[in-house]
Amino acid sequence: MNEEIINFYSENVFELEHSSQFETWIKEVIASEGKKVGEISFIFCDDEYLLEINQQYLDHDTYTDIISFDNSVGNILNGDIFISTERVAENASEYGVTFEEEIKRVIVHGVLHFCGYKDKSKEEAQLMRTKEEEKMKMFHVEQ
Repeated sequence: MNEEIINFYSENVFELEHSSQFETWIKEVIASEGKKVGEISFIFCDDEYLLEINQQYLDHDTYTDIISFDNSVGNILNGDIFISTERVAENASEYGVTFEEEIKRVIVHGVLHFCGYKDKSKEEAQLMRTKEEEKMKMFHVEQ
C-alpha cells in the first residue's frame, strides 16, 4: 500500500485551477526534501472557517492564512492543510504579488512544515522563506 494521495477540497467558492500541476509540483517538492507523500489534504476556506479552527484547536483568537495539522510518520507525510483564500487575497494585495503567487507560497509553506521546517524564530522564518522561494521555482504550468 504505497499510495500517494493529494486532495484539494473547498469549503468556500474557491476552486484551485491547474490542480494536477499543483499535485505534481507538491510531490516534486516533497521528493526534493527526501520525503514521501502519504495522504495530504488541502482545504480552502474563508477567514471565519479558519478562525474557528484556530480558536477550537490552537486556542488562538486571530485570523491566519494557513493552519496545518501534521500527521506524518517518519518520512511519509500525512496531514491536513487549511488555507483561508480571503487571507491569501489580502496578503497578495499587501505584498504586491498575484493571488496565484501567494497561494503557491502558502501551499508550499504548509508542505515545508510537514518536511520539518519551522518558522517561530527569526532564523527559522528566514530559512522557511528561502525554501519557499526555492520550491516556488519548481512550479511549472504546461501551456
